[in-house]
Amino acid sequence: MPQFVLPKGKRSRALELTHSALAGLDPEQAWKITAEPLKNARSATQNAYLWAVPYKLISEATGYEVEEVHEYMLGRFFGWKDKRVPKTPRNPSGVESVPVRTTTTDQHGKRSVLKPQEFSDYVDFIQRFAAQKLSIVVPDPDPMFRQHEEAA
Repeated sequence: MPQFVLPKGKRSRALELTHSALAGLDPEQAWKITAEPLKNARSATQNAYLWAVPYKLISEATGYEVEEVHEYMLGRFFGWKDKRVPKTPRNPSGVESVPVRTTTTDQHGKRSVLKPQEFSDYVDFIQRFAAQKLSIVVPDPDPMFRQHEEAA
């Protein structure tokens, strides 16, 4: 399925290319065409850094699984809410605390990926937490990651 990005400002050439591509779709097939504003989301490299560097270092230092570190850091940063779960012998109240939101969903469970600056603030928080509470230095991500991505 073709995807297009119409840049801000002058779009005449992009619109011509888009029209050409759409005109080339099979006329015997019905097509659903949608348009939505382009949102800057974090890159795959930023996400890979989060899981491979800070979460992994904290996991190794504490003995918790990386997924457990992820959930804990989300709760510390965004706050907690109570969620009803099935009652068990270890949890007779049937309530557990979960993060208010994640890096990809908002407080209502709807898809809402953190913008690059919000994601950067979250990573900064994790670095400070690791330094203050665990005496771990989490290295900064490669400041040239965008250039490396574009070159690849």
